[in-house]
Amino acid sequence: MTERIEGHGGELALAALRAYGVREMFTLSGGHVFPLYDAAHKTDFPVYDVRHEQSAVFAAEAVAKLQRRPGLAVLTAGPGVTNGISGLTSAFFNASPVLVLGGRAPAFRWGSGSLQEMDHLPLVRPVTKHAETIFSTDDIPGMVAAALDAALTPHRGPAFLDLPLEVVFSVGEADQPTGAAPAPLEADPDEVARAAALIAGAQRPVIVAGSDVWTGDAVDALRAAAEALGVPVFTNGMGRGALPPEHPLAFAKARRAALSGADVVVVVGTPLDFRLSFGDFGDAQVVHVVDAPSQRASHVETAVSPAGDLRLILTALADHTGDRVDHTDWVAQLRDKEDAAKARDAEETAAETDPIRPARIYGELRRVLAKDAITIGDGGDFVSYAGRYLEPAQPGTWLDPGPYGCLGTGMGYAMGARITHPDRQVCVLMGDGAAGFSLMDVESLVRQKLPVVMVVGNNGIWGLEKHPMRAMYGYDIAADLQPELRYDQVVAAMGGAGETVTKAADLGAALERAFDAGVPYLVNVITDPTDSYPRSSTLA
Repeated sequence: MTERIEGHGGELALAALRAYGVREMFTLSGGHVFPLYDAAHKTDFPVYDVRHEQSAVFAAEAVAKLQRRPGLAVLTAGPGVTNGISGLTSAFFNASPVLVLGGRAPAFRWGSGSLQEMDHLPLVRPVTKHAETIFSTDDIPGMVAAALDAALTPHRGPAFLDLPLEVVFSVGEADQPTGAAPAPLEADPDEVARAAALIAGAQRPVIVAGSDVWTGDAVDALRAAAEALGVPVFTNGMGRGALPPEHPLAFAKARRAALSGADVVVVVGTPLDFRLSFGDFGDAQVVHVVDAPSQRASHVETAVSPAGDLRLILTALADHTGDRVDHTDWVAQLRDKEDAAKARDAEETAAETDPIRPARIYGELRRVLAKDAITIGDGGDFVSYAGRYLEPAQPGTWLDPGPYGCLGTGMGYAMGARITHPDRQVCVLMGDGAAGFSLMDVESLVRQKLPVVMVVGNNGIWGLEKHPMRAMYGYDIAADLQPELRYDQVVAAMGGAGETVTKAADLGAALERAFDAGVPYLVNVITDPTDSYPRSSTLA
């Protein structure tokens, strides 16, 4: 028999959320959503509050990413919701199952000019999988369940519901949702067989695996497929660490040689976007393995594109019994490139320069970061170096803004990471530009006893803009920040701690102090403003 639940709107919503494994709420206090707080308070449901709504959504997204289950942000009406839209959009681009519950001005006075009265749906629908207003208290559990079903069905993504004031404050009754997981989508077996034959018969195949491999719990299947077919693997996003760095098929430094020399490129669980040359790999055939038909690339011709549950597809690739080419020589060729690049990196990460080069920071971090540390990138130029010099040893340990490239994720991601992994190192890497977006939420971390380490690469400029603009025009505008600003003192003023480092030789000891501090601690590293990560334009 179906269980019946009753209570005010907040209690009904929370009952449905618990059924789907939601275990905490991120919010910034607002009167429109008081019943949700009341329900949480009465049942010891953890509530974490922030100083800006975007951090609440980013924290919920970090939980969704790291734990592979829904994250919850509760935002008050009007500006509460609009302040969270960048977080929603990032979750949309990152396929993160985040549910935002928004307050809403009372429906019975709609059009009369109530406080913060606005229709949120036209704003959020383009960046969510599901967005609705709930007009009946009795409908709350069922509509929460429908929103979460949409968020969890591949291709995953955020959902939004708002509740008019009288709806969430009123009492209702409904059936208790079951929280059943969506059924896996099975790919066309002919397409999977064609993909397997193409990979097995290639002379120089390459696999590039992205975040959906982690989100879809397909890491073990990826390893099995790579090992069975003998294919070198590169990763991006939360796919990083899917193969540990010491694995003979794990590569990170030889990507250019691999993608330019491959005859078959297999992209699994990540879009063919600017990070992968928009899917243009010269004469190579492209196999695009995606978790839903909607993710098939429309701007490039692929040889085959199986769409469905990634575990099932990768397991089928591993089980391929047809003829296959020996890829030993190809793997060895790439390993030579990889080893040469690592030798160059070792020189750069040990550089004794004044001012400090970003590479040296990452050389020191590699010595102090544990294998299971959660590393968070929030920045542009400075975090690009992290992608080059840090190699996650385990999957599910790397968070970055993703293809939307939104700055300000740092403190929210740190909050979600610390709650998820209370006993691990949590390290946020920020450029000094990114620090300006969310550093005030250090106060939220301090107040709620959530220690993290922040490392700021402080070069006093917007590096991704200043250097290219000077190259294009011979000058730059709006690309300078205050040089050598004491971000560590900002953190200390909010109850944390920190220090400024100007000498490369002092970095190691400063980082050790940071990880031993037990409070939010910021290491403010003054870096060389002339040092810029080499890149081609990503704006096209």
